[in-house]
Amino acid sequence: MVTIRDVAKQAGVSVATVSRVLNDNGYVGADTRKKVMKAIEELNYSPNEVARSLYKRESRLIGLLLPDITNPFFPQLARGVEDELSESGFRLLLGNSDEHVQKEMDYIQTFIQNNVVGIISATNHVDYHIYDEVKAPLVLLDRTTDNHPAVYADGREGGRLAARTLIEKGSRKITILKGPAHIKPARDRFQGAIEELSQAEVDFSVLSTTSYSFEEALGWAKELFEQFPDTDGVIASNDIVGIAAIHEALKRGKRIPEEVQIIGYDDIPQSRLSYPTLTTIRQPAYEMGREAARLLITMIRKETVTQSTIQMPVELIERDTTRKG
Repeated sequence: MVTIRDVAKQAGVSVATVSRVLNDNGYVGADTRKKVMKAIEELNYSPNEVARSLYKRESRLIGLLLPDITNPFFPQLARGVEDELSESGFRLLLGNSDEHVQKEMDYIQTFIQNNVVGIISATNHVDYHIYDEVKAPLVLLDRTTDNHPAVYADGREGGRLAARTLIEKGSRKITILKGPAHIKPARDRFQGAIEELSQAEVDFSVLSTTSYSFEEALGWAKELFEQFPDTDGVIASNDIVGIAAIHEALKRGKRIPEEVQIIGYDDIPQSRLSYPTLTTIRQPAYEMGREAARLLITMIRKETVTQSTIQMPVELIERDTTRKG
């Protein structure tokens, strides 16, 4: 394997000089830089994509920033992004912010330092101006703002569809598990559900949650049935919380779907493995990822963008936590 020492020997310079060239850090004379670049080419030395981009004066790296890699919805997004980029000759740098602003800022700096030519972000802090210094094209995924191109699903229709389904299937005391208030898709789903329930002759209650995490989902489900023991219909904030509601309902001796119906959101793979299997609103996560990557590639290539904001449809996936017919 060719090492940085081999490059230094070939160019007749120090290892430190090669490092400065590769990292574009510190002064290196034009002639010396040419020698180093020539040695890199002759030895076919490429420690990483950054070195290759420095030599060719172009990069094939894309940064993808996700809020929580443990949530099964986001790896589906990432796979769609990665597949589309790979087919177009790009490579992916992945960051997981854990919904922390500082961690998100650190990843943005890492992307910039690695010479990415575009960024896709599915995080929740775009409006905090932390992307202002990013010169590369930016596409939002599963998020929207007035200032950037975006690919997202129709959350409001998803909320309406969940509420309408429970009403049509006979639930009359419905509880909405409202998703985190700082996440716009969660607000959209909640608004859609409220619009539908407000027009129907049903009682409904709201339980606000602050995260989608596995660790807290069982707590939300327990609180749901403690506060609203007569609930006969649950609109969960996502599938993780929906599956937690299934466990809690069964633990309390409730029959599903006869006594309580439950609808999740996302259609993660685990929703097909729960018992009973979870009825849910499907977001086309993989397709959303591919669409975001296609949009970003179009922007990178400076081609005409015919549609910069792309809303994708949702659909009801009926399984065993809602009544048949």
